[in-house]
Amino acid sequence: MAFDFATPIERRHPAEGWASQKWHRYADDVLPLWVADMDFCSPPAVIEALHARVAHGVYGYGEVPDTLTETVCEWSANHYQWPIQPEWQQWLPGVVPALHLATLGLTAPGDGVLTVTPIYPPFLAVAERTGRLPQQAAMATPVSADDSWRLDIGALEAAVTPQTRLLLWCHPHNPTGRVWSHGELAALAEFVERHDLWVVSDELHCDLLLDEGARHQPLVAAFPGLAKRTITLWSPSKTFNLAGLTTACAVIPDENLRKRFAQATKGLLPDGNVLGLVAAEAAYRHGDRWRQALLEVLRVNRAMLKARVAAWPGVEMNPPESTYLAWLDMRRAGLGESPQAALLEQAGVALSDGTAFGHPGFVRLNFGTTASQLEAALIRMDTVLAG
Repeated sequence: MAFDFATPIERRHPAEGWASQKWHRYADDVLPLWVADMDFCSPPAVIEALHARVAHGVYGYGEVPDTLTETVCEWSANHYQWPIQPEWQQWLPGVVPALHLATLGLTAPGDGVLTVTPIYPPFLAVAERTGRLPQQAAMATPVSADDSWRLDIGALEAAVTPQTRLLLWCHPHNPTGRVWSHGELAALAEFVERHDLWVVSDELHCDLLLDEGARHQPLVAAFPGLAKRTITLWSPSKTFNLAGLTTACAVIPDENLRKRFAQATKGLLPDGNVLGLVAAEAAYRHGDRWRQALLEVLRVNRAMLKARVAAWPGVEMNPPESTYLAWLDMRRAGLGESPQAALLEQAGVALSDGTAFGHPGFVRLNFGTTASQLEAALIRMDTVLAG
C-alpha cells in the first residue's frame, strides 16, 4: 500500500472551528515549523478504526481493553525485545501529566528534581509547578558538525545533591535527536543507583529512530536492575501523529512503584479518552508499514535540511538520529539575542525558541512536514541566512 506524505493538507479551517495550535498561533502568512506535530494524516488503519468508533454514537466512560494492553506487549517484544506484562501498563491522558504526577507521587516538597538540558520545556516546569527544587545538568556541546551532543556525567555529578530524589530522563532525546549510546546509558544507570534516584524515562520518540536498522532499547530493558525505580513513558502520539487524542502509557514493572504512581493519579486525571484508546490500538496493531514509510520521508527531509544548513554561515546542526526535530545552533548567525524572533519577523517562519529549552541562541525546527512545505520554509530562511 502506498501512503501519501507529499500532498499538503489544509490545516487552517476557521469555518469549521478546527483550531490547530501549530497553524493558528501565528498569522496566515507564516509557515510553522515549531511544535512537535506533523503535517501528515495518521495511518489509514487508525482513521478507519476511529470512523467505526465514532459511528457507534455513544462516547461514555470507557475502559482500557485487554486487546490494547496485549498489543502493546507484542509491540514491545517485537520492536524492543523487552517482554512486558499487561498489568505493568497504566494508561493516562498524556506524557506531560505523567511527569507531574510521578513527581508528586515519588517526591516530597523541597526534594530535588534533576534533568539534563537542553530539554523540551515541560521538563523544566515540573519541579517548580509541584513545589520541588529544580536541578539541571547541561549536556556536552558538540565541538564540530561531525561531533554530537553527549551526556556529561560530570555535570550530573556536579548538579546532584542530597536533596535529589528524581531524574527526569528523555530517551531518545528531544530536542537534540540523540539516541543515547549503551556506554552513556550504562554510566547513567550507575549514577542513578549510586545516588538512589527514582527515574521517569520519557521514551516518546522511541519509534522514530532514523538510521537504517536502528532499534530502540528501553532504559529498563538495557539495565533490568533499574526496574524497581523506573517509570517508562510511551505514547503513539508523536510516531503516528495522534497528539490531540491525549493517550499515553506508563510502563511500571515494580508492583509497589506501580501502586504508588496509580495512587498519585487519583482524582487528578480523567478517565481514558475512548477515541485515543481505539487509535492507539489500531496504530500499534496495524501501523508499522505506515511508520516505515514515514521514516523514509523523514530521512529525505533530514538530508534536505542538512544540505541547506551547510550553506548558512554561522549556523550549525548535528543531524538528529531520531525524531523529526532538528536542533540548530544560531548563536553565530548574526540574528541577535533571539534567532527565533528574527526568523519569524524577517522570513515568516515559526520555529521553537531555544530559550524555553534552557539554551538561548538555539532553535528547534520541525521537519515532519511535506517536502514542498519544508522547501518553501527553507527558501524563506535562505533570504535571511544564506551567505
